[in-house]
Amino acid sequence: MIDTAMILAAGRGERMRPLTDTVPKPLIPVAGRSMIERSLDRLFTFGVRNIVVNVHHLGQQIADRIGDRVRIVVEDRLLDTGGSVLNALPLLGDKPFLVLNGDGLWRDAGESFLGRLMGRWDAERMDALLLLHPLHKMIGREARDRGDYFLEPRGRIRHRGQAPLSPYVFASASLCHPRLFRDAPAAPFSLVQLWHRAEAEGRLHGMINEGEWFHVGTPQALAETERLLAPAAA
Repeated sequence: MIDTAMILAAGRGERMRPLTDTVPKPLIPVAGRSMIERSLDRLFTFGVRNIVVNVHHLGQQIADRIGDRVRIVVEDRLLDTGGSVLNALPLLGDKPFLVLNGDGLWRDAGESFLGRLMGRWDAERMDALLLLHPLHKMIGREARDRGDYFLEPRGRIRHRGQAPLSPYVFASASLCHPRLFRDAPAAPFSLVQLWHRAEAEGRLHGMINEGEWFHVGTPQALAETERLLAPAAA
């Protein structure tokens, strides 16, 4: 059982302005509840209790809202996704842990994607296991979204690279082993850099999301997501 997670919540959310001028993106309410609180609910349901959240932009608001439920790491400067996890690694321990984007939003169909990720994890073969979503089913897709990965035999995945399209997009959640961060570059750096290395070593795997995933990147996507989630809780 995975009992540790990090939620990435430090970004500025520039494309969600003007909303993010006064509210950090993870705290923006969607159908009555913020994205980060929805993620926390999911994690607690699966017994994940050691949860680290990094903050920067308007970070005190996040600390005030959820600080009694998680450990807050304040970043004086943005460290990007990889740098943020590396910075928090002493709090995450030496066992595999989940990494969720603070603005991720999912609606499961049947079994939770968290349970499926945990069930699929194989530390002998994997340094990272990414949740992928079919590009054509992505809610909130924009013209610039061209996909991120191809699915290879035995669950390995290959980055799109220079290909014009790939069938799957990274869906804001992953499970990784601390060894992924060995010899990591100086922060700031993206997790994608470490995923590229794991891919080259045959240790980057993916799992297809069976439910819905909402890419809430703009006010327009937020409005569409609220319309879809309004009839029932996510």
